Amino acid sequence: MSMWTELLDLPYSVNRIDAAGVPTRALQAGAGEDVIFLHGTSGHLEAFIRNFPAHAARYRCHAIDMLGHGYTGKPDYPYEIPRYVEHLVNYMDACGITKAHIVGESLGGWVGAWLASDQPERVRSLQLLCSGGTVANPKVMERIRTSTYDAVMSDDVNLTRKRLELLMADPVKDVSDELVETRHRIYHAPDFVKSIENLLCLQNMEVRQRNLLRPDRLARIKAPTLIVWGNENPFGEIPEAKEIHENMPGSRLEIFGHCGHWPQHEQPEKYNALSLEFLGSVR
Repeated sequence: MSMWTELLDLPYSVNRIDAAGVPTRALQAGAGEDVIFLHGTSGHLEAFIRNFPAHAARYRCHAIDMLGHGYTGKPDYPYEIPRYVEHLVNYMDACGITKAHIVGESLGGWVGAWLASDQPERVRSLQLLCSGGTVANPKVMERIRTSTYDAVMSDDVNLTRKRLELLMADPVKDVSDELVETRHRIYHAPDFVKSIENLLCLQNMEVRQRNLLRPDRLARIKAPTLIVWGNENPFGEIPEAKEIHENMPGSRLEIFGHCGHWPQHEQPEKYNALSLEFLGSVR
């Protein structure tokens, strides 16, 4: 069964949106207030397939391949956080979106939080799903860099599978052959291979330090914020989530048991119910 069968009963489209000159692949469905889903490092919009039917019943939903990722354009410069934010805002402008609910997983949360701190008028609410960007742990950074780089530079599909399995508490259940094939094709597209150093620049300590979400920046975020964390997140332990929560007055923290780095994918029914309840509370 294809992961895209999740959308069989849902009218949707996959489009290329011109975001100020960067062609941006976007999955779009539904009507109402805009909800934009942002994936993690080396990811792609398929990370949110399991969330679209529930959310698109009430909202106009967008899942995009972020700058330099998936089948979105890959300009030749390092992809630091302000560049991702610029691309996201350009996408919003191209779609006529003045203000959106932002759901960011890992790198996507980092980007969403930066936008909310710099341009609060563009963010209705914020969800941080195992968000990155608040710490610079050399071991975690090396794990991300090495596992991604090796999978991109080798034709061995098992390295792509291992990169995905690293994210999940139960890889047998949540890493399908189709998901592996999708990512393997993306990883081996010539423009992706060519731009891999630009994509991995945030795993360089000097670059990461100047892009970190420090406590003073988190404290500036006034949008209603939901933080979701997996208790088996391989890239950040629970104290990291609690510190984010403490640095964001009024935020809400939910920890999922037996969950890794993709709570929206690993436990979609639980996450969808929680997200919709949170979104419905935003005024």
